[in-house]
Amino acid sequence: MEPRRDLTAGLRVVVVLGATATGKTALAVQLALELDGEVINADSRYLYRGMDIGTAKPPLAERRGVPHHLIDMLDPGDDFSLATFLDLAYADIEDVAARGRMPIVAGGTPQYLRALIEGWVVPRVAPDPTLRERLSKESNDALFARLLRVDSAAANRIGPTNTRRLIRALEIFELSGAPMSAQEGRQPPPYRLLLIGLVQDRELLFARIDARVRAMFAAGWLDEVRRLQACGVTRDMPAMSAHGYREALDVLEGRCSLDEAIAHTCTMVHRYVRHQQTWFRRFPNVIWLDSATPAFEQRARALAAAFAAGEPGQAGEG
Repeated sequence: MEPRRDLTAGLRVVVVLGATATGKTALAVQLALELDGEVINADSRYLYRGMDIGTAKPPLAERRGVPHHLIDMLDPGDDFSLATFLDLAYADIEDVAARGRMPIVAGGTPQYLRALIEGWVVPRVAPDPTLRERLSKESNDALFARLLRVDSAAANRIGPTNTRRLIRALEIFELSGAPMSAQEGRQPPPYRLLLIGLVQDRELLFARIDARVRAMFAAGWLDEVRRLQACGVTRDMPAMSAHGYREALDVLEGRCSLDEAIAHTCTMVHRYVRHQQTWFRRFPNVIWLDSATPAFEQRARALAAAFAAGEPGQAGEG
């Protein structure tokens, strides 16, 4: 177990969460302007430099002068762990608050958000590319059987189909000599939290996503991927698992047509939205607002203003 985090009891934090394309960024910026706040990013794809169009990263104009943290801090080939995210996010929350401003966490990566809210303790084991390469040559059934022998708790939680997580659990065991499940835990932050979740009717949201994907390609997504290629970025680098980037590479390499890439990207994002919604349904204490309705922003602003003025939020258990 890692040392207990040194976090400020009672510190107030606004969290804006929700599925892709529900309007989280615009709302977070508006709340930051009204509450004298700064935004801490909780979207895994905003971390990478040079990946702007395909990730829908907010350009400077849309940030409206509001400071944003944990954006454009990595190169596409860099690894980034959940443990590192938690360290940096908590540090940014504490720093923003220490300067008398309101921390506003915004994003749609469910694991990042749940880990931050619940204070997950995760193993401090650095990735080993050579070991991962060796394990990746084994079948899921073989990986699962091996993990069952050394860490049945992790194996039963992960299941036999999630290759990435099976490899990570085995990597942790081989490098540390201890099961991953024995190194995990929770240290809930002692914060006061206001959790605002944005939702939309699924079919309406899918139509919005499809239009956005087409607009991204029209805005130069292929050119962005060409620039990444010219900088030595390859399809197997961590950041390139972002939806649509490998499909854009396929177009550039003649493997598929633009229309096929667009259709496949839309399908993948739809699938990811279902995944996000499944995760977010398990989050307690979220105030859900339909961001397709005209009054949602007014309601969110009123909630945030009352919270900043001292009304109770969700209390942490630290």
